[in-house]
Amino acid sequence: MARLCELASTIRSKNAGPDCITFDVIFRDDEVYRQVKNSGELTPERVCRLYGIGPERLVRFVAFDPARAIKFTIRRSRPSGSPGETDVMGSQMYAPLLELEVRAVTVKPKAAA
Repeated sequence: MARLCELASTIRSKNAGPDCITFDVIFRDDEVYRQVKNSGELTPERVCRLYGIGPERLVRFVAFDPARAIKFTIRRSRPSGSPGETDVMGSQMYAPLLELEVRAVTVKPKAAA
């Protein structure tokens, strides 16, 4: 078992217009990417549970093989910059993904250089 932050080279979030935040989980290694993609561990349902949102707020969830990336977009609870909104640029919303445990990966993550 490994945490997603040990498997992915990049985990980030960013503003996707006034109403959405987009997330990228990018893998350096083809085999690790394939295993995570096929494991059923990083799914739309799990993302919704992790972020405490209903499936109606998940706009898009896609595995993009050419970039070895899993990408998804969620609808914000309130527009960017509106009163009470906590992350105008959406750049800190990726944090819950860091500790996400991925049980089905058998390839050992490579040590950081």
